[in-house]
Amino acid sequence: MKGMIWGLLIPFLGTTAGSACVFFMKKALNRQVQRALTGFAAGVMVAASIWSLLVPAMEQASGMGPWAFVPAVAGFWLGILFLLLLDTVIPHLHMDNQAEGPRSRLARTTMMVLAVTLHNIPEGMAVGVVYAGLLSGSAEITAGGAFALALGIAIQNFPEGAIISMPLRAEGAGKAKAFWYGTLSGAVEPLGALLTILAAGALVPAMPYLLSFAAGAMLYVVVEELIPEMSEGTHSNIGVLCFSVGFTLMMALDVALG
Repeated sequence: MKGMIWGLLIPFLGTTAGSACVFFMKKALNRQVQRALTGFAAGVMVAASIWSLLVPAMEQASGMGPWAFVPAVAGFWLGILFLLLLDTVIPHLHMDNQAEGPRSRLARTTMMVLAVTLHNIPEGMAVGVVYAGLLSGSAEITAGGAFALALGIAIQNFPEGAIISMPLRAEGAGKAKAFWYGTLSGAVEPLGALLTILAAGALVPAMPYLLSFAAGAMLYVVVEELIPEMSEGTHSNIGVLCFSVGFTLMMALDVALG
């Protein structure tokens, strides 16, 4: 139980730590550092989507015989389409940061916080689904895999917290207020994870769909947000190398702790 509580809180702590950069830094995160963190998180999330979500989803549906892939495919596409809908309804975070035009400070702040907050919801759901499967006694889901997934999301959330707090400080907001806005954007993750666990308890038969839904949502975030971030600029090798480190580390953890 203690491990699960930490697993639910770790992604939120990543956002909080990133937001706290406003107290120690005068400028934004170094681009190379941000690429490294983003690449590492992307590698962990891709590996987790496969070994901690999609593979367990198909194993849990093994009773369907040669059709065991159906829940994984259906849930995966539901996750993709859900994130596609979110990105259609709300602006992208990187677009917000570079937006031009006569926007008020309040509107710009609101849009930044809203974009990050809504993108954090499916990540919280992913953690919640994995821990719900772990609590249900599923042999296909390991504590190590669940923890590694939460850690990877936390690393991704670190620059997101800084992306909110640092620009707010630059616009004249106090350090405490900038930190508070950044922290609040990550508060939906443990809440979303907890609600998903409570709901999943009554939906154990749908667990393969829920696991693959989370995988689809996470891979959408990786392809749409993280990979472009880690590959931006002329010196992008650091992102690729850290992606590979994150992927192999997650793969090793899933086997070693499983």
